[in-house]
Amino acid sequence: DPCQNGGHWTGISCACPRNVEGTLCQFGASTINITAELGLSVMMLARVTNRNFSEDMGDTSSTTYRSFVDEFSRTMDRIYHNISGYRGTQVLTLTRGSVVVNYKVLLHQPAGDTSFDHRARELLAAANTAAQPRNCSHSAGRCRVTHCWSGLGSPDWCFSSPELCRKYTPANFSRYYYPYRIQSSLLCVTNCTLNIPGSISCNSG
Repeated sequence: DPCQNGGHWTGISCACPRNVEGTLCQFGASTINITAELGLSVMMLARVTNRNFSEDMGDTSSTTYRSFVDEFSRTMDRIYHNISGYRGTQVLTLTRGSVVVNYKVLLHQPAGDTSFDHRARELLAAANTAAQPRNCSHSAGRCRVTHCWSGLGSPDWCFSSPELCRKYTPANFSRYYYPYRIQSSLLCVTNCTLNIPGSISCNSG
């Protein structure tokens, strides 16, 4: 089987997984559009500045990871409970930077004329203005959290996090992708993607 990166040999050619291309599935797709993938959810980042990242926080099966995620989810439930259509959060990754939480806010279908953009901004406003709960941290009296919305119209410092693309890109290439906004679309691109500022000529990979 000559196929790479999860490709499957059909007897004639390689059938490549999603977002992988090339005759042998040897390349990651140059552009991955994740606008529709976000669906009825808003990708957010939170930087918890009074907690330090430890290696076991990167292990989703560890007690430390589960304890932090449970604590974080309860806190977000209290902050977002008045947001129309709110139905919970889903933590995707924990990374360094004190502790950076990449998470998804799940929403019900908006009612009436309430736009998705408006609801996303409501979430961001609620998160950044909420009184910080005293029991948010085991190691300090207050939980200091800065939020941003990884979506269209969001601040660049939040939107630029490569964590946003990690879930949607081929595992072997995920470190090369980063988010890029163009008009009303949200793309995951690399330095080889054509017509992107700062792109380079990569020819065939």
